[in-house]
Amino acid sequence: MRKFFLTAAAIVLISMLAACSQNEDDNEEQEEQPTAVETAKAASGDLVIKKSLYGRTEPGSTTPVTLQSAGEITELKVENGDTVEEDEHLATVKTAAGSQHINASKAGEIAQLTAEEGAMASPDSGPLMIIADFDPLTINLTVAAETLDLLGTGDTYPVTIDDQEYEAEITSVASMPNDTGLYPVEADISNGDGHITTGTVANLQVPENRVKDTMILPTEAIVTESGETFVYVVKDNQAVKTNVTIQESQSEETAVKGDVAEGDQVVVNGLLTLSDGMEVNVIEGEDKS
Repeated sequence: MRKFFLTAAAIVLISMLAACSQNEDDNEEQEEQPTAVETAKAASGDLVIKKSLYGRTEPGSTTPVTLQSAGEITELKVENGDTVEEDEHLATVKTAAGSQHINASKAGEIAQLTAEEGAMASPDSGPLMIIADFDPLTINLTVAAETLDLLGTGDTYPVTIDDQEYEAEITSVASMPNDTGLYPVEADISNGDGHITTGTVANLQVPENRVKDTMILPTEAIVTESGETFVYVVKDNQAVKTNVTIQESQSEETAVKGDVAEGDQVVVNGLLTLSDGMEVNVIEGEDKS
C-alpha cells in the first residue's frame, strides 16, 4: 500500500512539473511574439507652417429695398428665400400720392422680409426687405497687427467650412484697427451651388513660415520621454530608437533633424509597448505616407 501511494505521488509530481514546463514554454512563445505596429514613410521636402484665421461667412452684398412714402402694401410678389432678377416686380404700395411700384434694383435672394400684404409700411420703419447676394460669399475676420504682413489683396488661400475645403481670395485688408485693436479683413469665396450658408465659421489657412529641405514625419510618430525626443525606425523587423530634433511642428506633420532618411519606415501606431531593438510585425493600416 505504501508503495502504491509513493507511485501515485510520483506521478502527480511529474505531471505538475510537466505542466509548469509547458507553461514556461508557452510564456516564452508569447514573449517571443513580435509587436504589431503601423508605419509611415519619412519624406523630404519643405514644411509649410500655416496660421489659422477664423471668421464668419456673410452675404457678398446686401441691398435694402426702401419706400419713398408711407402707405398700404396692396401687392406683395415675393417671400423670404425667393430668387429675383434685376427690375423684377417685388411689391406695390398705395400711398397718398398714388401707387408706388417697387422693383428689384439688382439680382439676388430676398431676405429679412417682415411685411405682409394689406399691412401699412413707411420709410421710418426701415427697409421693406433686402436683396442679398450669396455668390460670392464674404468671409469677415479680424487679425492682429503682426499678421497683416501675411495678407495681401488678391492673395488666395485654402479655407475650411463645415469640413469642406474651398479657395478664398482676399479682397480687403484694413489699414486702421477697429475698436478692439484688430484689423478687419475680407475674403470672397465662390458659392455657386449654394452649399455654404451665411453665419458659418470659416478657417482660413495662411502660410506663416517655411522649413526648407527638411525631413518630414507624421507628428504621431514623435515620442518625447525623459527629456529625449525620438522615433522608432523599423530596420530588419526591429524597432530602432532614433533621436531627432524638432524644427517645426504642426498637428499632422513635423520637420525634424536626425538620423532618419527619406523612405525610412517610422512607427506611428503601437508605440506604447515598444523599446529599442524590439522585434516588430508591420501591419497595414491607414496609408500615412
